[in-house]
Amino acid sequence: MNTSLKLKLAFLISVILLAIMTVVPSFYSGTPSWWKNYMAPEGLRLGLDLQGGMHLVLKVNLQKAEENTLEFAAADLKDTLAEQSISAVRTSSTVKDTIIFTLPNTSAIDKVQTLVSEDFPDLDVRVEDKEGTFPRIFLNLKQEKIDYIKTNAVEQSLEILRNRIDQFGVAEPVIIRQGADEIVIQLPGVKDPKRAMKLLGDTAQLEFKVVAEAAGINLRELIATAQNNKQWHDGESMLKLNRALAGQLPENTSVYFEKEIDKQTNQETLIPLLLENKVLMTGDMVKDAQVRIGGNFNEPYVSLDMTSRGGKVFAHITEKNVGRRMAIVLDDVVRSAPVIRERILGGSAQISGSFTHEDAADLAIVLRVGALPAPVDIIQNMTVGASLGKDSINKGLSSGVFGALIVLGFMMIYYRLSGIIANTALILNILLLFSGLAILNATLTLPGIAGIILSIGMAVDANVLIFERMREEYVLGKSVRSSIEGGFGKAFLTIVDSQVTTLITALALFMFGTGPIKGFAVTLSLGIIFNLFAALFFSRLVFDLINSRKPMKKLNFMQFAKKPNIDYLKIKNITYTISGVLVGIGLIAFIQITRGEGNLGVDFSGGSLLQYQAKEQFTMAEVREAFQAQGMKEVNLQRVENEQRLIVKIKKSEEIVSNLGEKVEAILSTEMPNNEFSLESQSEIGSSVSGEMRNKAIEAILISLAGVIIYLAFRFDLRFGLAAAAATFHDVLVVLGLCYLLDIEISLLIVTALLTLAGYSLNDSVVVFDRIRENLNKPDSTSLKDTINNSINQVISRTIVTSLTTAIVLFALYFLGGTVIHDFAFALLAGVIVGTYSSIFIASPLLTMWAKKTA
Repeated sequence: MNTSLKLKLAFLISVILLAIMTVVPSFYSGTPSWWKNYMAPEGLRLGLDLQGGMHLVLKVNLQKAEENTLEFAAADLKDTLAEQSISAVRTSSTVKDTIIFTLPNTSAIDKVQTLVSEDFPDLDVRVEDKEGTFPRIFLNLKQEKIDYIKTNAVEQSLEILRNRIDQFGVAEPVIIRQGADEIVIQLPGVKDPKRAMKLLGDTAQLEFKVVAEAAGINLRELIATAQNNKQWHDGESMLKLNRALAGQLPENTSVYFEKEIDKQTNQETLIPLLLENKVLMTGDMVKDAQVRIGGNFNEPYVSLDMTSRGGKVFAHITEKNVGRRMAIVLDDVVRSAPVIRERILGGSAQISGSFTHEDAADLAIVLRVGALPAPVDIIQNMTVGASLGKDSINKGLSSGVFGALIVLGFMMIYYRLSGIIANTALILNILLLFSGLAILNATLTLPGIAGIILSIGMAVDANVLIFERMREEYVLGKSVRSSIEGGFGKAFLTIVDSQVTTLITALALFMFGTGPIKGFAVTLSLGIIFNLFAALFFSRLVFDLINSRKPMKKLNFMQFAKKPNIDYLKIKNITYTISGVLVGIGLIAFIQITRGEGNLGVDFSGGSLLQYQAKEQFTMAEVREAFQAQGMKEVNLQRVENEQRLIVKIKKSEEIVSNLGEKVEAILSTEMPNNEFSLESQSEIGSSVSGEMRNKAIEAILISLAGVIIYLAFRFDLRFGLAAAAATFHDVLVVLGLCYLLDIEISLLIVTALLTLAGYSLNDSVVVFDRIRENLNKPDSTSLKDTINNSINQVISRTIVTSLTTAIVLFALYFLGGTVIHDFAFALLAGVIVGTYSSIFIASPLLTMWAKKTA
């Protein structure tokens, strides 16, 4: 063994040892701490679709933040004016960003302007003083303040939510900002999704107000009248109700509801209360909030400790209002309204109200951490139960391993010793891929597994390309050593071209795709990079090591097609016609999908997708009757064959999610209690997110194809780039059309399958193109038609082997992978068949549309 081989072997061993050391912490929990600290300390993480948990996208309502700021400033200004004996009456405004006050006389204008300029620097004031009318002032927030809110409200919300989650106790949460006004939160392994949703969604605006005298006013009757007149209905904002009751309530008062829960029945009752508008204290003066047990019923309550200034203000407030009720208002709901018996010193208060211990604990968290500067709307909610995640892992792994073992066995039988080398390279490729994911602290998801599948297919293909080249060299009468050198040398550029075109696709998907698509792109990119190392460095080194010890005497390969001589272009008009029809169906499907029609998953249509597991057998007739009995007829119900699983789909084009899961769960538990349905996964997506996902997916595909055209035009010729792009479009549209005809739900997982197919199709087309280009450059080159036919015949054995090995893995996923990836595996399987067909019968014949030969 020469020095060069020794150095290469030492380098290879170092790389393998490093990969093993970085991967072990991700799969073995007992790894020593010093090992974890220095070797991929974060390690490989499982996505929520594999381990269970919640994925939320929250949208910070910046418009509401501006309105709230203006409301608070205007209320403060009104109170300040009242202290100076100037009564300002609020007048309705048609514009949300403007508040109008009517003043008693023109002499008050100067005082108001002076007061605003000195004490309210964030307000712009405009005066309207027409003769014969009372003067009016128009209040707006200054642009500087609006810009400040837009810049800081999201960051402030981010920090507050992070603190809430930290105190809630979720291991390894992900909390990041997305875009201008969105926050992405991932909570792996969360046990109580409903509690987590409430904790994150509560704004926690805490206010202390005095209960006003309501003598002679029947609040229930006034509210009922407003409801009958359709001025307000249950669930709408209190601001709208109070505007409807304007003029019927005493000045500077508003209606609120106090929440009471019956101790015996746990029934919730809302009692209307009349409160004075003036806010005496806010949550800003709360220093700490803790859960305590006490009271007449030994129940949990929340104890508040004020700041130093808050204690003084609270003492002053209680002294002035002895004998009156003090309402503690949280997010526009009165949580308690005790009577003030005496002046309270020490800065302590409490909120009671028939809390459970968990409710009290969560309320204490949000009060302790602080209020959100603006409401947050949940526009996407994906929840996966731990059992379903574990089921996905088990079925995905078992099917993947089964398929991989068949592939390894096939390669060993078909290529003998070379097949064993290829299998070892494949195992090394997977090891390096997991090592790369662990070092990058990447998250492995189902789309990521799709990237691994494509990487395995491409790893097999790279070795097959080399072996088929070696076979050709050996048939020409060259020695084994020369055949090996020729095989690696001639296959080098083909492998690089096929891998780079796929890498361009992966980079475009990473830059312009959404979360799951990014995960697929990361996995695929790493697979491509390590595949080049495994196929071109490792496999060559193993052959060199074998020949340095005991030279190989001959190459033993099987062969599907010995010397095919098929005229593929003879039937190009027939294949064009077939493809034209299939592409036409695909275009119709594409147009329907972009219009929001067809069987769109909630990823792209908006709405809710819920999956339940039942302990007892059920029929679809029973389920339909249960939903119809409760008046819920707009649902799409589906039973998973051979499994006691029910899928409930509700498409709703709404900006924010409506948490329909609770309603569905109530129907199933009420109408079918014996079946004991339990929620396994939940996906709720608002229309804004679904539209963005759809657009991002299309944008990523178009940009990746543009990149491929440019690369192939540079490496080959423009027509090669256009033909490859056309074949890729053909494959994606044909498979999309098949899914449309078979009424397969178009979800983000299906889009990922189409992207995987695009990479596979490109890889296949480039291999054929590379042989055509090589044959065109030969001195004895025949006509373009004959060159194309000969080139396809020369690589047909490789095409069959590659397609067969990839299809084996996908067959295993399709039949054994479970319901989660069933449609995904079907789309990939159809894609492999269509991609193989197009590289032979579509991409290559398209080159004949130009008569010029390519040098």
